[in-house]
Amino acid sequence: MASRREFIRTAGVTGVAGLTALSGCTGGDDGSEATTTTAESGEPSETEATTTSTESSPESIMFALTPAESDVDVEAQYQPLFNYIESEVGVTVESTVAADYAAVLQALDSGQADIADAAPAIAIQGGNEGITEVIGIRIAYGASRYFSLITTTPDSGIEELTDLEGETVAFADRLSTSGSLFPLYMLSKAGLDTGGAPDGNPADFEAQFSDHSTARETLVNRDDVVAAGTGAFSTAPHVPEDQFPEQFLEMSAENDGDLGTESPELQLLSCSDPIPRAPILGRTDMDQGLYDDIEEALLNVTEEDLINEDLSDDQQLWFTGVDQGSVDDYAPVQEVLDELGVTLGQ
Repeated sequence: MASRREFIRTAGVTGVAGLTALSGCTGGDDGSEATTTTAESGEPSETEATTTSTESSPESIMFALTPAESDVDVEAQYQPLFNYIESEVGVTVESTVAADYAAVLQALDSGQADIADAAPAIAIQGGNEGITEVIGIRIAYGASRYFSLITTTPDSGIEELTDLEGETVAFADRLSTSGSLFPLYMLSKAGLDTGGAPDGNPADFEAQFSDHSTARETLVNRDDVVAAGTGAFSTAPHVPEDQFPEQFLEMSAENDGDLGTESPELQLLSCSDPIPRAPILGRTDMDQGLYDDIEEALLNVTEEDLINEDLSDDQQLWFTGVDQGSVDDYAPVQEVLDELGVTLGQ
């Protein structure tokens, strides 16, 4: 399976649209979450996005982004996609980086955003409430499914999930599918009481929520944190290949020759079942002609369209295309929510 390093680079990207940020959101990066405070500080994450402007007109659309890695400039990652949409649809694309997943849905619901990079849980909630539709499911290197991992350090003394009782575990955003919901699901299935998490606190262990890379770095650098629940994209390069189940090796885009090559080495405690990749959402009350044009453009985007020549290989956008999808594709995520007793919207 090819890594992005092996993809042929295309010509430099075209002109850049003006970028604006909604008040209550932050530029930066699953990315920099400068306005997000974690459970480590005891303060809740920022969840509101406000703006003084009115709804975007058909000539200008707002694309809301969700941070994924704190060491990545997510707006720079997405700039080639913005340029592509502008070229194909004939609109100006403005962007904002929301403080967290909840802020993305709020922006769509209030008309402050037209389309968004979102988590599967947000697709479910937005669909249930009639706020959003799934424009498409992002794919990476031909894979429309990805994985969640729970990892520890080799010297932690943690050998299995039940050993995490009474310990501290780092997670990504509370509504992150691979960085919170699926790790909590795996812990619940192992017999640990997850209590009110992700909204509240687990009963059998302490949880700290931030983002994927922060969770990984917290595990590495803090002795009191003995495990991390993250998307495989964050921790798989630190785990030796022989620790992964066959299903992961056959299906995961992360099995690209980099498994176990990053330092420091981490130990795999649990690997999830395949998870449908994250969606791109659109407002249900968007102009239908505009929605259709955006959908057609996104479903036809190619790997080459998404490469930013100004970024290094490890900073490039994580997905390589968009496939057709609907909220029904996220039934496995709904099963996880049911197991955890999570009712979205509360």
